[in-house]
Amino acid sequence: MENRSHALMTGFFTITLLIAAVLFGLWFNRDRVERVPYMLATTQPVPGLNPQAAVRYRGLDVGRVSDIDFDPKVTGQILVSLNIDPDTPITRSTFATLGYQGVTGIAFIQLDDEATGSPRLATNSTNPSRIPLRPGLFDQLEKRGKRILAQSEEAATRLNELLSPANQKVILGAFADVSATANAYRALPQQLEPVIARLPALADQAQGTLQSVSALAADATRLTRKLQAPNGPIERISGTVERVGLSLEAVGNGVELEALPHVISLTEDTRASMRALKNTMNNLNERPQSILFGAPGTPPGPGEAGFSAPTK
Repeated sequence: MENRSHALMTGFFTITLLIAAVLFGLWFNRDRVERVPYMLATTQPVPGLNPQAAVRYRGLDVGRVSDIDFDPKVTGQILVSLNIDPDTPITRSTFATLGYQGVTGIAFIQLDDEATGSPRLATNSTNPSRIPLRPGLFDQLEKRGKRILAQSEEAATRLNELLSPANQKVILGAFADVSATANAYRALPQQLEPVIARLPALADQAQGTLQSVSALAADATRLTRKLQAPNGPIERISGTVERVGLSLEAVGNGVELEALPHVISLTEDTRASMRALKNTMNNLNERPQSILFGAPGTPPGPGEAGFSAPTK
């Protein structure tokens, strides 16, 4: 009995010692740093994030996650409570993302700032300030991966449409046409051999033609020089034309001096004849009987036989 009582006392003492050691360890390792509260409000999923997860500012450990819960005021929104060291430069442009430790899947809050020198973000325990949570690297990769998968699926669908039986026949027909065209091109060198054989002769003929053209150009140059030489044909023709012009000018002056007065006199006679003709036509219009009986005589004047004074 005495041995059993000693064993029981030893067991109680061992258990008490273990409990005291655990409590001492917890008390010794408890966090004595006073932290300020902040809040994350997000509708994004937060996989792998648990209470007491680390909060890091640009890689430095600055706090812990104290609580994760749903927002009772906004359906579907998650509230993440943070306790952060008061010396951490949390500003109005600070934002948070989810980071992951290696391949374990354990998440932590990564804080970063868009700019330096921004105003500090004030907070208090009754109304913690909120820090926006942005999509992290894995969230962006997930979105882009979904987009890439959708595009790959669309490309596969289009490829299946391209490789449909009808399109396969068209593609095979196109390959057959290309093969026939290639066979036709193979026969071209044989057809071009006679033409290629004639190329040297054509080149010699072209060279001879060029020499003839050069000789013709030289002859034209010599002819031009002869025509433009002093006392040459062009100068003699110019002198002849000038003399003919002077002769024509003299003839014109003679015609103006001799024939012009006669023309003026003839014009005046013609004008007088036209006046007489006009008078005759007027008389005929007034006395048509004058054609048969002639023109009436001149009435006698005072003192002549047959004169009678007009009565009032």
